[in-house]
Amino acid sequence: MSAYAPAAPNVYRESAVLTASPEQLVVMLYDGANRFLIQSAVAMREGRTGLAGEKLRRAEAIIDELLATLDMSVGDVAERLQALYLFFKDHLMAARLKQDAGKIDEVARLMRELRASWAAIATPPGSPHN
Repeated sequence: MSAYAPAAPNVYRESAVLTASPEQLVVMLYDGANRFLIQSAVAMREGRTGLAGEKLRRAEAIIDELLATLDMSVGDVAERLQALYLFFKDHLMAARLKQDAGKIDEVARLMRELRASWAAIATPPGSPHN
């Protein structure tokens, strides 16, 4: 194994982020949030509250980033996304307080639906991924 092998995934990820369109970056954020939400729900079901909380915090940080980067000047779409993101945060807070992995699953499901919409926007017409 090469001494450079462990760094390779990080270099690839950094390159992908630096060359991504704004829409692709949103898709990446959704992917990260979904991964952390799933990990949190699994840990919560296993009674590993520390790990569940850590993964939940990471998902919430991504939602905070999505909120912070909304362009409210575009109107209705941004307002609806803001309302959804705030709902997600409230729902995840309730999940943490009640140790309810089902609430995390619900947010993950809704985020996957939003991710699919963003992925469709991020894929240029006529591209092989369309």
